[in-house]
Amino acid sequence: MSTPEVIGIGRDLLYTALLLSLPTLVVSLVVGLVISVLQAATSIQEQTLNFIPRMLALGVVVLLTMPWTLQLATHFTVRMLWHAAEVGH
Repeated sequence: MSTPEVIGIGRDLLYTALLLSLPTLVVSLVVGLVISVLQAATSIQEQTLNFIPRMLALGVVVLLTMPWTLQLATHFTVRMLWHAAEVGH
């Protein structure tokens, strides 16, 4: 396997990892920002108030994106197994 092929596999790995984590990261960021703005507006300084809505939102996002996530992970695994089979020959 040549160096450009290894770099391509690494790029594919990083891109797939980014796509898999992006929905949960975006939702966590948005919910955290909304809760923080509400806390600042109402002067409520409870630290645990940010945790429960964020966890509920992340649970919903994980459930909603599960089919897409599994499909993406499965396609990535098949591509990597295909590359591994090519190396063996």
